[in-house]
Amino acid sequence: MASPVRPPRSQDRGKRLFDVVLAAVLLLLTAPLMAAVAVTVAVGLGRPVLFRQCRIGLDERPFELVKFRSMREPRGDLLSDADRLTPLGRWLRATSLDELPTLWNVLRGDMSLVGPRPLLPAYLGRYSPTQARRHEVRPGVTGLAQVRGRNCLDWDDKLALDVEYVERRDLRLDLSILVATVGTTLRRDGISAEGHATAPEFLGSRR
Repeated sequence: MASPVRPPRSQDRGKRLFDVVLAAVLLLLTAPLMAAVAVTVAVGLGRPVLFRQCRIGLDERPFELVKFRSMREPRGDLLSDADRLTPLGRWLRATSLDELPTLWNVLRGDMSLVGPRPLLPAYLGRYSPTQARRHEVRPGVTGLAQVRGRNCLDWDDKLALDVEYVERRDLRLDLSILVATVGTTLRRDGISAEGHATAPEFLGSRR
C-alpha cells in the first residue's frame, strides 16, 4: 500500500499560524463570556469548573483536553452520562459554550481549530488502519463530521468524514467548515445521538 500523501510543510505551517492567530483573538474576545460561564458553572455545578480528560492527538500522542464541566460528579446513583448531565450542562453543550476553553488547547498546539474531534485513548486499538489516519493531523475544535451531522451520524460515517478531511485539508476547506460551524451551533444540530448524552461508545468498525 502506498504511503499517504502529506501536504507541503509550508501548508502545515500556514495552518498552524492561522490557528494561533485566530485562537488568540477568540480568547481575548470571549474572555468576559468565559468568566461568566465559569461563575455559572461554579454556582450551578460546583467545583471544579473545568473538565479535564486525556485525549489522543497528532501521531497518536496523548494530551489533556480542557472544557467547561457540564456534568455532576459521579455518585452511586448517578453513573451514566445521561443521568449526570444537568439542564445547565445540556444548555452549555447545545450552545457549545463548554468548548470555549479548548481554545487554550489550540494555542498550546494540542489541537487545531479544524480537524477530527479528539477521542479517548481506549479507542486506539479499535480503529481500522484507514480510520487511524485521523491521527495524521491535529484534532480539531470542529471538523467535517461536526458540520455534516455531528452526533447524529454513526461512528463509521463520522470516522470516514475524518479521513476525508485528512485527505482534502487546506485553508479553504477549514474556512468553509468554520463558517458552517456557526450555523450548526446556532441551529443546535446533532447535539446528541438518540438515547445518549452525546454519542455511544465506539466499539470498532462495523464495515
